[in-house]
Amino acid sequence: MRTVYLDNNATTQVAPEVTEAMMPFFNDLWGNPSSMHYFGGQVAKYVEEARAKLAALLGAEPSEIVFTSCGTESDNTAIKGAINAAGRRMRVITTRVEHPAVLSPCRDLQEQGYDIVEIGVNEKGSLDLDELESALEQGPAVVSIMWANNETGVIFPIRKIARMVKESGGVIHTDAVQAVGKIPIDLKKVPVDMLSLSGHKLHAPKGIGALYVRKGTKLKTFLMGGHQEHGRRGGTENVPYIVGLGRAAELAAAHMDEETSRVSKLRDRLEKGLLETCPDSRINGDTEHRLPNTTNISFQYIEGEAVLYHLSDLGVCASSGSACTSGSLEPSHVIRAMGVPFTAAHGSTRFSFSRYNTDEDVDYLLENMPKIVDRLRNLSPFV
Repeated sequence: MRTVYLDNNATTQVAPEVTEAMMPFFNDLWGNPSSMHYFGGQVAKYVEEARAKLAALLGAEPSEIVFTSCGTESDNTAIKGAINAAGRRMRVITTRVEHPAVLSPCRDLQEQGYDIVEIGVNEKGSLDLDELESALEQGPAVVSIMWANNETGVIFPIRKIARMVKESGGVIHTDAVQAVGKIPIDLKKVPVDMLSLSGHKLHAPKGIGALYVRKGTKLKTFLMGGHQEHGRRGGTENVPYIVGLGRAAELAAAHMDEETSRVSKLRDRLEKGLLETCPDSRINGDTEHRLPNTTNISFQYIEGEAVLYHLSDLGVCASSGSACTSGSLEPSHVIRAMGVPFTAAHGSTRFSFSRYNTDEDVDYLLENMPKIVDRLRNLSPFV
C-alpha cells in the first residue's frame, strides 16, 4: 500500500544524510567524549562541531547550546530551572494553546501554589497581546510562550513578546519545537532568554533535543549528575544523535528557502482543493502568519478520528491534533481555545508537510478525501 505521510509536525523522516553522519559513532568512534584517554576524547570535537552547526542555525553562540533528550526535557528544564533560580516565588505566564510539555509543568507548579496565568487567543489562534500586557503589568514573571503552534501552525510575534517581557523585568522562554528548521530564526535579534527544540521535528532522530540558554540567564540545573554540558545537564552525551542533530541543522539551513516556497505551495494547493471539493469545510488558524508546512482543516458534521481511520486505510498519515494528546475523543485544547464551533471542532484534521512530500501526494489526497467526507456525512446524525 502506498504511504502518503502528512504528519510531519508529529515526527519527521530521518534524513539519509543524517543517518550516514551518525553511523561511525555506533561502530568506530564509540568512546565516551568525557574520557581523558585519546579513544574517548577524540569524540568530543564532533560534539562541539554539532553544537556549532546548531548554533549557526539559530543565530546563537555555541556556548549557549545545551543538548537534551527532547523538546519536553528542554521545556521542563527552562520553566522549572528558571523558577528555581529566581530565589523567590515568581508568577508564571503561558498560553492556553501551548504543547502539553509546557502546560503540564506549569499546572504542576500551580498545584504547588504558584500563580499561573494562561493567556487566551482569538478565533484565528493569534495571541491576545493586550491580555499579556495586563499580566506583565503585575510584576516580573517567568514567561513561556511558543514560537509556532503545533496544531494550527500559527506563528506568534515572539520578537515583540520577548521585548515586552524583558521590559517588565521577566524571563522569557519559547518552545520553538515546530519553528526551528522551518522558518528563519536569529536569536541575535530576538531577545528570548531560552528556546527549546527537538531533533525529530527537523529530520534528526527521536531522542535528541536542545535548549538554548542566553549567556547570563540564571538557570538551576534540572538534570543533575556529572559535569557534562558545562555542568548544565548531567548524563553521558548521546554522541551519535548529537552528531545527527548537527547534520540536520546544516540541512535545515540549506533547505530553508525550499521549506518556505515549494512546501508552502503544496500546502496551499491541498487547502484550495479540499475547500473546493468538500463543502462545509474551514481552515482553522491565521492563514497569514503561520508555518509554511501546516494546515488545520475542519470538515463539519463529522468526527476527525473517523476521517483519520479512513485516511489510514488508504495509507495517508495525518493527525487530529498533537500526537501527545491523541486517543481523546474531545476536540483539542487548541481548537477549543480558539472557539471553533462544535460542529467543526470535532472534525478538525491537521496536515503537515516536509521537503520529502510531492505533488503526487497532494493529488492522491485530493482524489480520495471528498469520497471520505461524503461517506461519513451520510452516516452523521448532525447533517
